[in-house]
Amino acid sequence: MPPRNKAAKNNIQDGALPQQQDCYEGKRLIHVLESIRRGIESARALAGNSLPEKVWLKQQFAIGVNDVTRVLERMAAIIDDGSTAQSPFVRFQAILLAADCNPKWLTKHLPTLAKSRKVPLIIVKDDKKGSLRLGELVKLKTAVAIGVKARGSAINQIMEEILDGDEPN
Repeated sequence: MPPRNKAAKNNIQDGALPQQQDCYEGKRLIHVLESIRRGIESARALAGNSLPEKVWLKQQFAIGVNDVTRVLERMAAIIDDGSTAQSPFVRFQAILLAADCNPKWLTKHLPTLAKSRKVPLIIVKDDKKGSLRLGELVKLKTAVAIGVKARGSAINQIMEEILDGDEPN
């Protein structure tokens, strides 16, 4: 076997992330997650109860690393002039990513992929509980990555406020 590149191995372990994302922790994280939870509840109430909750959540979010990666790969990369080669069926407004993923290489590709698609990345950092907090949002035990689909709902309005830096009430 050829020798391994130790520099590449160290990069995977240190979990270095590009500078494009925003990192939430502490009281700021609690406030943002509570705002998103309220947005989910209000969007669900406005949509009515015609669909089961799990189906409705899958329409609003891509849940899990595989699902988020699949949607990102299907989105066309945005070229520097802002044009795209094709129009995707689903676009992400933002991606929520737990910082406590172990091993780190499971999510190492997401920041780069999100940056190439011009999708904002929000890192949830909470003393080894980020994935638990994201899981609570979508009624699961844990969720390492959640992609918020752009659908014009109350969830998207709250995410827009968060991304603009205006913390929702």
